[in-house]
Amino acid sequence: MVFWRSKKKSDASPATDSAAADTPTADTPTADVAAAQPAGSTRQDAASPTESSAGLFGRLRSGLEKTRRALNTDIRDLFKDEGRLVDDEFLGELFAKLIRTDMGAGPAEELRDDVAKRFRGRKVGLDEVLESITTQTQAMLRQDAAPLNLSGKPSVILVVGVNGSGKTTSIGKLSHYLTSHGKKIVLGAGDTFRAAAVEQLTIWSQRIGCDIVTGNQGADPASVAFQTVDKAIETGADVAIIDTAGRLQTQSKLMQELDKIRRVVGKKVDDAPHEVLLVLDATAGQNAISQAKGFSDAAGCTGIILAKLDGSARGGVILPIRRQFELPVKFVGLGESIEDIAEFDADSFATALFAD
Repeated sequence: MVFWRSKKKSDASPATDSAAADTPTADTPTADVAAAQPAGSTRQDAASPTESSAGLFGRLRSGLEKTRRALNTDIRDLFKDEGRLVDDEFLGELFAKLIRTDMGAGPAEELRDDVAKRFRGRKVGLDEVLESITTQTQAMLRQDAAPLNLSGKPSVILVVGVNGSGKTTSIGKLSHYLTSHGKKIVLGAGDTFRAAAVEQLTIWSQRIGCDIVTGNQGADPASVAFQTVDKAIETGADVAIIDTAGRLQTQSKLMQELDKIRRVVGKKVDDAPHEVLLVLDATAGQNAISQAKGFSDAAGCTGIILAKLDGSARGGVILPIRRQFELPVKFVGLGESIEDIAEFDADSFATALFAD
């Protein structure tokens, strides 16, 4: 059985992704939804207005504080007051420091080799090396413009990722982001095998002030997805965001479940799903890549949300993620509050990662 809960503003704080609950509170049917948008929201045609570069840089710098502090301390330790000769010894030490950010051997080698090409045989200071690394990182992270595809009416977004990756929290942040930019949202609690996920998403919906569709524990996720899109059409919502199961399982079973969800939402809205976003945990480092590979292959992902960047000194993992998945990074999670999500910008990210 599938239920839906009407939007209602709440000051409750969402539970963490690791929280457990015996019975999801969302499994009780409630009254009809109100059609009005949340108070204070403003309808806009664009998916999101451009954030000022200064504002985005400030948020990225704050979110990447741990990575930047660790990296700059490590690289600064390579230098003396009068500078350092760029020789094989220095380049080997620099490579070791870069590896510690979890960027992997390939990107670390490219950054080291760029420093060698520019400065070998010269005595250089910290600022010159950081500038070289920043410039090369920007080039490695650049991607074609990849705004959210919100071409549907409603647009349907599936969110996938392993348990504990920050998936439910990222859905809440993304929903708040879109709502604050004038979009009317309906959430679908499609991770029906984990009661805590349903409860957490319900708390997020109450806090944001958007509708949510849920099902009994163990209900068919495709049924929840179908009813979510149906409710979005009925209420005139702009976007339906659907959570999916994060349990690790055989790839064939995962593909069957996700394929079924794709088919049922496609019956309701042409070209749905319009986005399939893969949530990766930056604190998991290289493990995030191997854990999420099956989801990426099975789900036909269109973009990445890199979560928990603020909780790790290993933000360099974004480099192998971009290379491994060949998917655009669309959003980054930068903190614990509901506002701590930002559209990804390669130049701002790289500058914030290495800025002294």
